[in-house]
Amino acid sequence: MTHISTRLAEQQDIESIALLFDAYRQFYDQKADLPLAQAFVRERIEKNESFVFVAENEAHEMLGFCQLYPTFCSVVAAPICALYDLYVKPEARKSGVGAILLLAAEQYAKQHGFVRMDLTTAKTNFPAQSLYESLGWERDEIFYAYSKIP
Repeated sequence: MTHISTRLAEQQDIESIALLFDAYRQFYDQKADLPLAQAFVRERIEKNESFVFVAENEAHEMLGFCQLYPTFCSVVAAPICALYDLYVKPEARKSGVGAILLLAAEQYAKQHGFVRMDLTTAKTNFPAQSLYESLGWERDEIFYAYSKIP
């Protein structure tokens, strides 16, 4: 098995992450738009608005990423993280990359005082749901999520 390492992304990773981010958006039925992906990733990293973890093999080929957004929970009056994006290249799936990224994000959140991590996924994304549950994530059975375009 190939050794997979994770690390917090740096500015020099923006172009590589953007390629994965564009593929991630396409997975969720968005049109390919590499310039948009590059601008979005660049802005999040340069403004320190998110924490992006990357997974690489021994050849330093980027296999996947996950992105955390820091926020707060008013009810517990503490900082939390929204794990909004998790993507693994199709050829690297079922090799543990997703789990490694999730565990790295969890360790980071714990070390930096975040009291909870939240995520959402498509109701039809059964492989992701299985992965999350295998790592101790619990499905919310109490709250509904709503969205609205202003």
